[in-house]
Amino acid sequence: MAAVSEQSAPALRGKIAIWWLIASEVMVFGGAVGSYIMARAAGPGWSAEAAHLSTSMATVNTFVLLTSSMTMAMAFAAYQKDDQRGVQKFLLLTVLLGLTFLGIKAYEYTSHIMEGAVPWSGSFWSFYYLLTGLHALHVIAGVVVNVILLLAAGKGLSSGYRIEIAGLYWHFVDIVWIFLFPLLYLSY
Repeated sequence: MAAVSEQSAPALRGKIAIWWLIASEVMVFGGAVGSYIMARAAGPGWSAEAAHLSTSMATVNTFVLLTSSMTMAMAFAAYQKDDQRGVQKFLLLTVLLGLTFLGIKAYEYTSHIMEGAVPWSGSFWSFYYLLTGLHALHVIAGVVVNVILLLAAGKGLSSGYRIEIAGLYWHFVDIVWIFLFPLLYLSY
């Protein structure tokens, strides 16, 4: 077996760490989603509350997040081509798309709250705010990491394994949304 070179050891450690983080987050989201499914199956009345959600707004947000996954992958591809400007451009786009997602979600939250749909309004709203709020916190974390990578890339300090690791996290956050979108917005 070939020894791991000094240069690839941090990359290997980083990948192992991010996969452990993702595994733990799967447990967190899995427990929350599983609880939502069980509670929803146990009682009536969920459809009327879910009907207040904007499917069109959530569809736009889904497109925004899927596009951000593409720009994150393009940032890593630019790094592999030694295209520093490309890395910066695609990381910036990823950050802007993440902020767009959060802005749409903030508008959505504000609309619901103005209508009186708050977490204590009922079981559906409790789960809605728990699941989408937890997801939004993960988007915020991803945006912060990508801003740090963008600033480093601006100084010529970008490293591919860090972009790859951030990309794994970002793609995970997008996959979580792919599960939340139909569960919350399309199942009424």
